[in-house]
Amino acid sequence: MPIEDVAGTFKDLIRQGKIREYGLSEVSAATVRRAHAVHPVAALQSEYSVLERVAEAGTLPVCDELGIGFVAYCPVGRAVLADIFNEHSRFAPEDRRASVGFCSPEGLAANMFVLELLRDWGARKSATPAQIALAWLLAQSPRIVPIPGTTKLAHLDENLGGAAISFTRAELAEFRTALQARRIHGVRPPASVLADQ
Repeated sequence: MPIEDVAGTFKDLIRQGKIREYGLSEVSAATVRRAHAVHPVAALQSEYSVLERVAEAGTLPVCDELGIGFVAYCPVGRAVLADIFNEHSRFAPEDRRASVGFCSPEGLAANMFVLELLRDWGARKSATPAQIALAWLLAQSPRIVPIPGTTKLAHLDENLGGAAISFTRAELAEFRTALQARRIHGVRPPASVLADQ
């Protein structure tokens, strides 16, 4: 179904007072633009973390340009950035992470440098790797709202602590330089994010 038709339906529902806003999930920058042209998009939800940065190449700049909120899911990389797994960790077939490239045995081994980077910055800022991952995400744009999932109150408290950590521009540049020095293994964004739909 053309996104223009979907956005038009939402526009009608907003006009009728049945909904206030609408958002999109896992779509390309071109799709966001097309929907927004019919009626303003309130928010876009996509995966975004220190490990998964595909949004930076398209949808995040469009959200900043058009004033659209960006809801970042899996902001601690499916718990990989929470420092509870290592290169020897394995996931059961029924665990969703078993099908995620950066959670594969090869991905975990190759991407340990990211966790080391978060640990180093955690030591510098008296924070956990998960808090650094969330603080880094929040520093990328004022439009970003990360939604880390958790089932434990202690993890919720830890995640909330990420909001109290700040980065200077120089620190962000230093962090990104270190992050980009090596390739992240196993990142495969949904085709819908890359397609010109």
